[in-house]
Amino acid sequence: MERPNLLNQIFQTDGKNKIWVGDITYVPTKKGVLYLVVFLDIYSRKVCGWSMDRKMKDSLVMNAFMQAYGREHPDKGLIVHTDQGSQFTSGNFQTLLRTHGAISSVIRKGNPYDNALMESFYRTIKRELIQDANFETPEQAQQEIFKYIELIIL
Repeated sequence: MERPNLLNQIFQTDGKNKIWVGDITYVPTKKGVLYLVVFLDIYSRKVCGWSMDRKMKDSLVMNAFMQAYGREHPDKGLIVHTDQGSQFTSGNFQTLLRTHGAISSVIRKGNPYDNALMESFYRTIKRELIQDANFETPEQAQQEIFKYIELIIL
């Protein structure tokens, strides 16, 4: 199934909650990996929703989207721009988007510039928090990331 890239590296819009970008990154700990997914609003550059889990399943991105949707209540026609990872292209996530009137947009394979806003966000959180943290456990990483997102940047 052909999925369009509706942004083509133009990360601008004229209002809040018209375009969200999303991506998954991993956070290494001494006792395993923690996966983090974040959705950002292009207009405000604000974190709309996020989720963490030790497994990288489609429920990870669905939970983050539902948190964002519950917080922001976007109008129908919201564009959700992600990579072509299986969690974002899964039938469950695509159905969730359609159910809430959102439109899927994906980056071209192997082109991180198509999602530069998310790459920049992850570079910042890794530099400011994750890089030197040497988290013992995924649970510790989860607590610190929660504080960073909810108490520092929101």
